[in-house]
Amino acid sequence: MLTLGASHGTATRRRTPPDASSRAARRHPLPRGACHDDPVELVEGFERQRMHVVERSRVAAALRSPVTRRLVVTDAGFFPAARFHARSRPRGVPETIMIVCVGGAGWVELAGVRHAVGAGAAAVIPGGTPHRYGASEAAPWTIWWCHLRGSDVAELVAATGLTAERPVMALRHAERAVALLDEVVTTLERAVASAQLLGAAGTAWKLLTQIAVDRTVPERGDPLARAMAYVDERFDGPVRVSELAAMVGVSPSHLSALFRRATGGGVLAYVTARRMAEARRLLDTTAMRVADVADAAGYTDPLYFSRQFRKVHEMSPSEYRDLRKG
Repeated sequence: MLTLGASHGTATRRRTPPDASSRAARRHPLPRGACHDDPVELVEGFERQRMHVVERSRVAAALRSPVTRRLVVTDAGFFPAARFHARSRPRGVPETIMIVCVGGAGWVELAGVRHAVGAGAAAVIPGGTPHRYGASEAAPWTIWWCHLRGSDVAELVAATGLTAERPVMALRHAERAVALLDEVVTTLERAVASAQLLGAAGTAWKLLTQIAVDRTVPERGDPLARAMAYVDERFDGPVRVSELAAMVGVSPSHLSALFRRATGGGVLAYVTARRMAEARRLLDTTAMRVADVADAAGYTDPLYFSRQFRKVHEMSPSEYRDLRKG
C-alpha cells in the first residue's frame, strides 16, 4: 500500500494488515476537548485504499513540458470508509484538490466556512487556499480524489462552477466522475513515465469538462430540455419566446436566462443555430435550390436567409455548397 506520512512528502510503500484502519482508529482517539468534527489526522492508510503520489521532480519536469504544463495530476487515490481521515493546511498547497464522495459523508472548510459533502457530491479546493477537510465521525466518507497543477487548472475549475465560496456541488452523473478518477489512478499505478502523466492529464481534463457539461446541459423533462425539444421539432415554423415560456411553465426572462447559460445565447439564437444546421445539412446532402433550402430551414424570404447565412458562415449558401469538405 502506498501511503504518505505528510500531505506532500515522498511516497513510501507500507503493507497494511486488514484490520489496520481499526487499530489506527484506536491509536487516534479524539484529543481532550476536541469535537467530533475536528481534524484528527490518520497516519496509516485505510483498508483497500489506492493511492499514488508522483515524485515532485517528475511534477516539476511535467510542468515544463508541452501539454502537461497545462494540466498534470500530482496525486490521486481512493479511500474507502475513511474513518478519521482529515487534513488541515493553514497555508494551503500549490495543487487544486478535487474530492468526489461516493458514500458516507464529510466536510470541507474554507475561509472559516464549513460545507457538507455527501454521497454523489464533488468538492474542489483551489490551489493556494487555506483549508481543512475530513470524514464524518458517524458515517465516514468513501472518496476518490486527485490533486492537480498546471496553467489551465483554474479555468477548467471555473467552468465547473465550483469556487472557494461555493466549493461543493451535487454531481448529476457521479458514476462518470468515479470511472474517470479510477482511470487516473490506474494510469498512474502502471508507471509514472511521461506517457502515464500525459494519459492521466487527459483523463483529468475529461473529468473537469464532463462536470462542466453536466452542469449546463438540461436534464430530461426540465423546462429548458422541453423548450429545446420543441424548437428542435418545430424550428421551421415561427417560434415566439413568450409562447414557448408559457408552454414550459416559466417566465420569458427566466427561459432566456436558461438558454444563455446552456448555449451562450438566447432563445432566438438557438432557433437560428438550429435552422442553420438544417440548412448546412441540406446544402451538403441534396441538390435543392437555395430558395427551397431556405424554406425548409424556416425562412420564407430567400434573400433574408442568404443574409443570415452569410452573417453566420461568412460566405453565401452557394459558396458553402461548393466548399471541398472532409
